[in-house]
Amino acid sequence: MKLEWADIEKYMLDRFEKEADVKELLFVIGMREFGHKKTKFTKEEKQDLMNLAACKVLSLQGYFEVSHLDAEGWPVWKQAKAIAPMSPTQQEEFIKEHIILYFQDEDLIGA
Repeated sequence: MKLEWADIEKYMLDRFEKEADVKELLFVIGMREFGHKKTKFTKEEKQDLMNLAACKVLSLQGYFEVSHLDAEGWPVWKQAKAIAPMSPTQQEEFIKEHIILYFQDEDLIGA
């Protein structure tokens, strides 16, 4: 996992000329998935984009699925599979693993 995570960090550095943590990666994935073109976001929009990204990356292994789109075009996710209780450290590793899967699935880094 360390090599794949290093590939993601390199991708972000090359593309955005800055290092990115998990929250920033989720924000970028959320923008990519929703197709936002603007550059300024409210705090609520940032949280919505990060939630969209978290659900998207976890959907790759069946944890979430889209039930419908709301009136503004945002996907509404429903949990499809239980996620085991985890410590904060375990949660971060779990989401990192799924971010890696997303980057591989989207051919942004090698599998």
